Amino acid sequence: MTGDSIAIVGAGLAGARAAQSLRRQGFDGRINLIGAEQHPPYDRPPLSKDVLAGTTSATATYLESDDYWAEQQINLMLGQPAVSLRHAERKVELADGRTLDADKVLLCTGGRPRVLNVPGSGLPGVWCLRTIEDARSIREHLTVQARVVVVGAGFIGAEVAASARALGCEVTMVEIAPVPLWRALGEEVGRVYAQVHRDHGVRLLTDVGVDDIVGDVAVRQVILSDGSAIDADVVVIGVGLEPMTDLAAQVGAQVGNGIIVNEFCETTVAGIYAAGDVANHPNAIMGERVRLEHWQNAQNQAVAAASAMLGGRAPFCEVPWFWSDQYDLNLQVAGHPHASDQIVWRGRRDPSSFSAFYRRNGMVRAVLGVNRPRDVRAGMDLIARSVAVDAGTLADESTDLRTLARVGRPPAPAAPGSTGPA
Repeated sequence: MTGDSIAIVGAGLAGARAAQSLRRQGFDGRINLIGAEQHPPYDRPPLSKDVLAGTTSATATYLESDDYWAEQQINLMLGQPAVSLRHAERKVELADGRTLDADKVLLCTGGRPRVLNVPGSGLPGVWCLRTIEDARSIREHLTVQARVVVVGAGFIGAEVAASARALGCEVTMVEIAPVPLWRALGEEVGRVYAQVHRDHGVRLLTDVGVDDIVGDVAVRQVILSDGSAIDADVVVIGVGLEPMTDLAAQVGAQVGNGIIVNEFCETTVAGIYAAGDVANHPNAIMGERVRLEHWQNAQNQAVAAASAMLGGRAPFCEVPWFWSDQYDLNLQVAGHPHASDQIVWRGRRDPSSFSAFYRRNGMVRAVLGVNRPRDVRAGMDLIARSVAVDAGTLADESTDLRTLARVGRPPAPAAPGSTGPA
């Protein structure tokens, strides 16, 4: 592809890793890395933890030094989002009217935070956390005894609550589901994490939504769906991410819970690829399509996309994995849990250290470990090899999971119409 031009839309982790991988694989054409923010590529996970807690500066999250991108001849086009793919002309148009040549395009557009469609959501003091600027603004207001209301008890909301508590804030977390992390990990695990937050002084309110946010020059109260009111100096909304599929849809690429791609990160339009948070891809290990908002997926799928753009035909497929740091707990999840999975607990349900395995059709399909990284690592092997394991064996802490993964064999295929053992 000597002399060709590649445009990467989205200068986050996925876009950056794709650009780097193109160079490492010998591509010597032009690479334009297009980002809507003024910052060079940076890591987002520290924003809700170390940056918010004040233990890490925002600039420390930059993936590379200022000189690196120029040395690699990767053109950073910052502060000017792409607004149009002129596919027939092989060009990408930026917000300021400039056009860039693009023989191939990689969409790493990620997502935008979902907003609450309630009165007062635009008041000063109400934030979503997605960017460095968001983290800096929120951090300035997290003073001792500041009244912080976190809307949404998913991973971002839970991390913000933990960071705010560490700074001495009074934290109320509001969740419309019965327990925190319910959608991601199910109700049983969510109950354990609810106790974790309460034990650390968070006022956790569940099964309730937000009807109104009240204030004048700044936020003052959050009015809940049950009519109660919470005084607030700071409101952080963490109710999920909306994948940014606009550019893909504009050129007729298939979209649906993200941009639909095949195992080679190709969209349904020739020459246009997608990777990272926005890509909805088939995962042969999990046996389903997934769209993952995970650091590992963004990095590794971007490398795979770069290879595919250069003619490689190695399918992208790996066991999903992510982590979350809250208080003194490191939570790791591998696989793709379903709400209907059977959960097998390994050891006591001690909030400071436990593992939970998610079984489906007799096989481990996901594992959660809190301060138990070895169990997660072994669980990833069980998932990757589709090893059938009975619940009692998983629950028994004397079982060597690593040996089980090495010597296990995939189960015989179920008969047509059968769902296999529970």
